[in-house]
Amino acid sequence: MYDVIIIGGGPAGASAAIYTARGNMKTLVIDKAPGSGALAITHKIANYPGVEGELTGRELLEKMRNQAIAFGAEFVQTTITAVDVEDEVKSIYTADGTYQAKAVIVATGSKGRNRMLAGEEELLGRGVSTCATCDGAFYQGKTVAVIGDSEEALEEAMALTKFVDHIHFIIPRGDLQGVDEIPELDKTRYYLRTRPLEIVGDKKVEGVKVRTPEGEESVITVDGVFVFLSGSKPGTDLLVDQVPLDEEGFMIVDEYMQSPVPGVFAAGEVRKSPVKQAVVAAADGAIAAMAVDKYINKRSKVVPQYK
Repeated sequence: MYDVIIIGGGPAGASAAIYTARGNMKTLVIDKAPGSGALAITHKIANYPGVEGELTGRELLEKMRNQAIAFGAEFVQTTITAVDVEDEVKSIYTADGTYQAKAVIVATGSKGRNRMLAGEEELLGRGVSTCATCDGAFYQGKTVAVIGDSEEALEEAMALTKFVDHIHFIIPRGDLQGVDEIPELDKTRYYLRTRPLEIVGDKKVEGVKVRTPEGEESVITVDGVFVFLSGSKPGTDLLVDQVPLDEEGFMIVDEYMQSPVPGVFAAGEVRKSPVKQAVVAAADGAIAAMAVDKYINKRSKVVPQYK
């Protein structure tokens, strides 16, 4: 049993972990793909307060995580398959087991894109998915395509290898963000620098139309398509029907990052913010952490950490 589980290890989650761990709360951070968040893939940071000169987003994030670890926070890398946050004890179900806590801070950042591929929206739920752990079992022994550009896409493809017969991994770039070297993956063929143009099908997915680096167009026949391209849709899919979300999927919270569900807090790009900056996400994490302290210890007000 943890005092708090933080879902997501980006600037919001890492900052929250610094404050909760330093506040003597038993803290666990669960992060599916530490190298693929918006900050982790930023090549140059020069405007983070207190950090002189330039460094990469990954270097800054590593400093934040190490600081949280030094105060006692635990970090695990695994995929969350489901959550149950409506009860007093919050349960987080993962590929490696179940974790429980008195409070949860959701800091999963953003996913998806503002612009979908042709055919994607029409075939969503009819062969198009954005969650391998949710839908992979439906493709037992079948052929699927994974379209992605980050470590998250690689993690989801790895999950699919347990079920499918073959994966066509379509990568628009020459590499995967957050991945130093693309590994050999069982049952998988990679298509580097290949642009996905359209998801083809009438009432269900039949294939993916792509353009090769040489400019040639063709259709890859598949039974399903899993899309993991970077973008700005809040990563709140796991919270549907448990935590109030607005029409765009953002968590609804008060000034202390508290959702209407007791013990459930938000930080970073899962809430609607006027700007998207690492320092803003980190500030959200600090506020959420101190609000968790108030909630767990049944204080009448939030107590800032001065020392």
